[in-house]
Amino acid sequence: MVITHAQLLGVMPGARLRAGIFLTFLNAAFAGHQINTARRAAAFLAQIGHESAQLQYVRELGSDQYLSKYDTGSLAARLGNTPEADGDGQMYRGRGLIQITGRRNYMACSQALFGDDRLLRQPKLLEQPQWACESAAWFWQSNGLNELADKDQFTTITRRINGGLNGLDDRLRLWVRAKAVLCVS
Repeated sequence: MVITHAQLLGVMPGARLRAGIFLTFLNAAFAGHQINTARRAAAFLAQIGHESAQLQYVRELGSDQYLSKYDTGSLAARLGNTPEADGDGQMYRGRGLIQITGRRNYMACSQALFGDDRLLRQPKLLEQPQWACESAAWFWQSNGLNELADKDQFTTITRRINGGLNGLDDRLRLWVRAKAVLCVS
């Protein structure tokens, strides 16, 4: 599945100039992670469209207070962050087009993309367009989201990405638009 610049803007009109920056990397990520049908691409684009505010953000926004939820407590532990208030919640905040979050996810992503732990040392790599796309497609494939997209299980996809249904209305609007642009019936 290869998408064009016009198609990407058709799905995410808010992307404007950023669409051109991401297009080549998105198509490469599709090829490398079996996002190889219009149905899969539509679901993927809708989800990353929401998560990145239409390619505007590749790093989770939030104050130190907001990000502290990733630093200590049960959520931090689930994400593989240390139990101490040592700043790893900020270091391993959500990054990339799907917002890879937490030390455990950074390590798994790093092993998959690079075969080493470089994302633990250089987490900001996921803010670069190539790795923002690759990390999102890796997360998508490794969490079985292609198969869910094949079955139109969009809310289940949303739960796997977000842990809940935050932003579901926006995600659904983007999905409807993506299906129309990519001619998914």
